[in-house]
Amino acid sequence: MDADLQRLHEMGYAQELKRGLGHFSNFAVSFSIISILTGGVTTYYLGMDAGGPAVITLGWLIVGLFTLMVGLSMAEITSAYPTAGGLYYWSARLASKNKAAWSWTTGWFNLIGQVAITASIDFGLAYFVGYLVSLYSANFKPTALWILFFYGVILVLHGMLNTFRVSMIKTLTTISVWWHVFGTLVIVSFLLILPTQHLPISQLLTYTNQTGWTGPHIGVYVFCIGLLLAQYTLTGYDASAHMTEETHDAAMGGPKSIVRAIVVSIIAAFVLNMAMTLTLPVVGSTAYNAIAINGTTAGGAVFVNAIGGAGGKLLVIIAMVAMFFCGMSSVTANSRMIYAFSRDGAVPGHKLWHRINPKTRTPTNSVWLAVVLAFILGLPSLYQHSGYSVAFFAVVSIGTVGLYVAYGIPIFLRLRSKDFQPGPWSLGAMSKAIGWTAVCWIGVITVLFFAPAFYPWLGWSNVNNFNWAGPAFVIVLIVIALWWMISAKNWFTGPKVQGSREELMEIEAQLEAQGNG
Repeated sequence: MDADLQRLHEMGYAQELKRGLGHFSNFAVSFSIISILTGGVTTYYLGMDAGGPAVITLGWLIVGLFTLMVGLSMAEITSAYPTAGGLYYWSARLASKNKAAWSWTTGWFNLIGQVAITASIDFGLAYFVGYLVSLYSANFKPTALWILFFYGVILVLHGMLNTFRVSMIKTLTTISVWWHVFGTLVIVSFLLILPTQHLPISQLLTYTNQTGWTGPHIGVYVFCIGLLLAQYTLTGYDASAHMTEETHDAAMGGPKSIVRAIVVSIIAAFVLNMAMTLTLPVVGSTAYNAIAINGTTAGGAVFVNAIGGAGGKLLVIIAMVAMFFCGMSSVTANSRMIYAFSRDGAVPGHKLWHRINPKTRTPTNSVWLAVVLAFILGLPSLYQHSGYSVAFFAVVSIGTVGLYVAYGIPIFLRLRSKDFQPGPWSLGAMSKAIGWTAVCWIGVITVLFFAPAFYPWLGWSNVNNFNWAGPAFVIVLIVIALWWMISAKNWFTGPKVQGSREELMEIEAQLEAQGNG
């Protein structure tokens, strides 16, 4: 019995998923979900409006440093508990009391956050599909109904790709990594070489405020709002933890992949957004504002404005392919979390969602549940006013906050735990200092994502400026708490042991026989 299987058995689980990923493939999933060509492009408008070049440039360094603290803390726990359940399993093991309650809360925030992140990725891509079609056909208007249609098609394609064997995902995520690397190089090179004019380097630290907020010290608030561009992008790296049951040498591969995905993404995103910013018109000019009002597709408008013609469209297509890979990987990670949470009985209909396709050894039912839930989350877009912020920004906020709350709970519990035994990948003496920094940062960004980004933000006429993330988060929190108190506390006991060593081996033998049948 190899070390991966032995550790999985020690945690009480059978090897139901196919362990066919190496370290690079595990890294590829998290790197693809972070996807600088997704978050760094679809939310670029927020940096343009809230802080301008200064926040776009400095934001990656500030947010990147603190996000790395979060990632390092999560990596250490991943090494100790390499299981697909990830965060909710960690909380159950690390809590000194009320283990099931902590696990329940963490798991549901993780699941909701992943669904929302999947929705925001594919919704952003749907906007770009509409934008690209409009570039080729001036008569086409990307209405809310068209965007929802594109969104549904994209989700279905991602569901279909995730129904194949893990070897297919391994191949596609490997392609995704190199597409992101070389695609970013192409975009940066085009933006630095082809435009006839660039902003002076000194303009990279220019501050601007297009949010409508005014006041003597409002600049600090606006700058903090602009940091959300980088923070939304740097999410989803918990995927490496959720994929550990499919990864060889998981106790080392999982944590290393989390840290590498964050570091590489910070560097690449900083270079990408710097190149984009240097091609902008004069900050605050009419041409600058014309790009910013494109909202979600403002990043595409930057490409077209800088190069124009076929070159600008090519860069848009490069970014869109990266977004497609990003959404595919997000569905992969989301399905593994649903599978694991269902394995422990937490999701309604858990027997259906925990079922493994014996031919592919993948959780096919969980894949399609992730797709359907993401589509449902996109339905409110039909009722938005003309802008993007009601639907897209709210989903972005809910996804980011949901995930980071789920990240923060096990880190906090690990800091308080006296019994935590690190795995082979450890932070050593720096563990607690890094961990408390991570918890504090999560508290800060949670408040920021609830704050209204644009003014005026009250009144029906200003509904497009209202930040629905706060009310939505409170509703989710109330539902999770009431569900626990009324029902779940009576039957959810946290992660379950599937059986003795012999029983686990019998489960594995049956799956092997079905797959060969």
